[in-house]
Order: sequence, then structure tokens, then C-alpha cells
Amino acid sequence: MSYFMIVLDNSIIFTSTAKIGADLSLNTQALAWITNAYALTFGGFLLFSGKAGDIFGRKRFFMIGLVIFSISSLLVGLSPNGPMMIAMRAVQGIGSSILAPSTLALLMDNYNESMRTKAIAYYGATGGLGASFGLVIGGLISTYSSWRIAFLINVPIGIAMIVLSVKYLSASNKFSQKIDVLGTIFSVLGVSAFVYSIDGTVYRLPALVIAIISLILFVLQERRSVSPIMPLTLFKDTERKYAYLTRFFFIAVGMAYFFLTPLAMQRVYNFTPLMAAIGFLPETVPQFIAATVVTRITDRVKTSTIIFVGTALMFVGALLAAVVRIQAGYWLAIAIPMVILGIGQGMALGTLTIAGVAHTTPEMSGSASGVVNAIHQIGGSVGLSVVVALTASYIQPTAAYNVQMIWITILSAVAVLFSLGIIKGEKQPKKETTEEQSRNKNLNLELDESIKQN
Repeated sequence: MSYFMIVLDNSIIFTSTAKIGADLSLNTQALAWITNAYALTFGGFLLFSGKAGDIFGRKRFFMIGLVIFSISSLLVGLSPNGPMMIAMRAVQGIGSSILAPSTLALLMDNYNESMRTKAIAYYGATGGLGASFGLVIGGLISTYSSWRIAFLINVPIGIAMIVLSVKYLSASNKFSQKIDVLGTIFSVLGVSAFVYSIDGTVYRLPALVIAIISLILFVLQERRSVSPIMPLTLFKDTERKYAYLTRFFFIAVGMAYFFLTPLAMQRVYNFTPLMAAIGFLPETVPQFIAATVVTRITDRVKTSTIIFVGTALMFVGALLAAVVRIQAGYWLAIAIPMVILGIGQGMALGTLTIAGVAHTTPEMSGSASGVVNAIHQIGGSVGLSVVVALTASYIQPTAAYNVQMIWITILSAVAVLFSLGIIKGEKQPKKETTEEQSRNKNLNLELDESIKQN
């Protein structure tokens, strides 16, 4: 419920931007900051939040995230002007940065083996569904009601989830007593500056330089830290490494397609926001069905196989849209490719999450969850920005969308290639990490001592 809420909330912005601008008298630059402020704090604090849950306890930190997200949602909905709304969207991003990895880590704590795989698959599928339904709900709200409702509704939902958390969530173990302060500073500065260099409006080049320097310092700090917020051993596992790369390009395709296609339907076919939202159902419904089916077969079919088939279907759908071209009309150029894309995305998103946290110890699950969500956030920003930048010279909406689909097809092809690496990694025998070796050694010593005493 929490993950669905934060993804849904962000997606609603896509179809509500025009109304927000009119109500608050905001120009295009200010409107961009409504999205950018959220993206900066969400992406910037993800690695810190993933590790902080290990220190403060995941249940407690999860509930802190709910409180921050609910209060900031209330203040966004009540905002009388642009500056307040932008500031509260930034706070909302901090709440989301806590909820996204905490939700995944709690699932990993409370389920084992096949049920754990199913739970993570549901988590991944929920992200895709939230994004899809956000477009539909945003279209309905933009047409028939106030955009403020989309934010105010989070308050009673947040309160209900806090009550349910107190009742049903058990206290989590704490795996670390201190946090890497320098690593936290470098990660927040590096990721935030990188996201801004993509989505920002001015000083983007200096932001990119700051991002590169900060991220280099972050990696060097994580190599020497005894309690890193992002253990570099996460990237030594071949399956996880390729899952991160595949997810980056997968979500780059998803974000670009989700943003540009409803816009094209309104500009080329003169659809209203509501019609564009309904026109997205051929993507949303198959995605929901595919995601539901995948959660039932994850214990019988290899995760890597599902990911490969899913990314391949996404590529086929994008290629079909690029070849047919938008002039062919909604059903041929949009609806039919959407069905194929939706099935592929529904298959791959949840299973990519499974592969992204595969073979992690309980001590590493919070950090792994943070990495998965950070890559998701950054990949989406990069994908959308790259496709828009490469097609900025096309003023005519029809030509622009046709070229955009070519680039989206190329990005999806890269995702397919990296998914082959997940298959390779799944076949390799797994070596124990240093953390696993230490933990197993301690367990063996405790067992030997117990045998001697008996």
C-alpha cells in the first residue's frame, strides 16, 4: 500500500501539471521544479535511507517515513503558492526515499524462500501498477475535480497505514550501530547533483561536475568504511550487477514511454487528459494481468527467464510502435504496441527486483533495497531526459513522437542485452561474501560451544 501510494502520487503529476500551473499561476520553469524538487530528495536520500533502516530498525523508520509523507502531502494539497508547494514536494521526496527501500527490506525480513520471492515480485509489480493507474487517476482528477485531492487523500491513507503498522509489523533487528557520515554526505550530494544535471533548468554543467566528483569520493569512502551505506560487495554478484544495469534501461524506457505517449495522444489526436488516460488502459490492464501471473509462477520458472522474455516483449512493442508510426491511428500505432509493452513490463519489473536483491544477507538487505530504488529513480530521469534532448529539434508533434519511439526502441534493446547477463549470473555457482563467511564462522563457533556444553 505504501509503495503503491508514493508511485501513484508521483505519476499523477504528469496529467495534473497544466491545472496546477493555472491555479497557482506558475510558469514552465516553476512547474518543472514541482517534479524536480521531489526527484532530487527522493533520489538523493535513497542510499542513506536504505542503510538507516538497519540502524534505527526498519519498522520504526518505515513509520517515520509514513509520518513525513502524510504531513507533507497535506501541506502540498493546501499550498497557496508555488514556493510552498515546491518545498513540500521536496519534503515529500524525503518521505518517499524512506518508504520505498523500507517496504522492500521489511518484506525481505518477514518472508523466506518461495514466499519471499513472491512478496518481492508483488512489490515490483506494485511500482508499475502505481505508475500506470496514476495516469488514469490523474486524468480523471484533471478533468472532473481539483488536483489537490490527489495529495490530500494520502493523509487518511497514511494514518490508516500507521495504525496497521503498529498492529501488524513486528520490530525489526538492528544490524548496525553507526552510520557512515561522509558516505551519506557524498551520496546525497552526488545523486542529487546528478539528477539536477539531468532535470534542472540552469547551471546543469556545474551540477554534473559536482556529481561526478562527489560520486567518486563516495565510492572511495565506501571502500574504506567499516559500515558503508552501500557495500561494494553488492556489485560483485553477477546476477545482481546485471539486474541493476537491466533495471536502469528498463525503467528508462518505461518513464520515457509513460511521459511522452499520453502527451502525444493529446497533441496528435487532440485527446483530452481523460481520453489520454483511458487510452493508456491497453498498457495498464495487460501489465496488471502479467504481473499477477508472474507472482504465481516465480517458484516454477527461473527469474532470469521471465526477465528476458519480459524485456524482449517490451522491445517488440516499442519496435512495432516505431515501425507503424503514429500517423497510422490510435489502434495500430498506440493500442496494439501498448498491449505487448504492458505484458513485457508486467513480467519484468517484479522479477528485476527479485534479481536486484538476490543472495543478500539480512545485514545487506536494507542497502540492497536502497540501491534498487536509487537505480530505478535515476534510470527514469536519465531515460526521459535523454530521449527528450535527442528529439528537441523536432517541433512538429507527429515527427517528434516517431523519432522518440526509435530512441525508446534502442534503449529497450540495450535492456534485453543486459538481461542476458542475468541468465549468465544465475547459472554461476555462488561464492560466499565476506559478511556471509564471518556470519557462518560465528554460527559454527556457537554450535561447537553448544555441543561441548551438552
